[in-house]
Amino acid sequence: MAIRIVREEDDEILRKKSREVEVIDDKIKELIADMIETMHKKEGVGLAAVQVGVLKKVFVVDLYEEGIEPLVFINPYLIKEKGEHQVEEGCLSFPNKFGKIMRPKEITVKYLDIDGNENELKCKGLLAQAISHEIDHLERKSLHRSSNSGNIGSDYRRGQKESRRKDKKEKIMEDMRYEHTLHGNP
Repeated sequence: MAIRIVREEDDEILRKKSREVEVIDDKIKELIADMIETMHKKEGVGLAAVQVGVLKKVFVVDLYEEGIEPLVFINPYLIKEKGEHQVEEGCLSFPNKFGKIMRPKEITVKYLDIDGNENELKCKGLLAQAISHEIDHLERKSLHRSSNSGNIGSDYRRGQKESRRKDKKEKIMEDMRYEHTLHGNP
């Protein structure tokens, strides 16, 4: 395991969309181990692969609850959101900058775990917030700083809800195509 460099706000890679993981091999597992170690070293709650310079749809989350291992999400996508509330949020890629942002109160996410098993997780509170934040990173919706304010910028907050709706619609269509294929239709 190794500590990786966390890319910060002006790094162009944070504005690029991550690609799906095709195979969960030793290289991906090493990336995940490094990400967990890096997240712990930086005292973060979550870390996306793009934040360490890798454009893969992978992120890790740790709420630091005793007896609970960090969660690993591969190729995650939100399938349901419920409610909305304003939360204060920071980001390892924007050190010492915090701001208020709208997040869903409750989410349901589908993802693969490190062994390639498909999972569905329904959650709320800080876990829902962290997962939403990291999925935003994978979709190139990183936080932007307002000029001279040191806070999370309004350009991000304005576009966030609209982008989330578009992504949700795309995922529903993708699931419908998948279900159609499962039932023997080309």
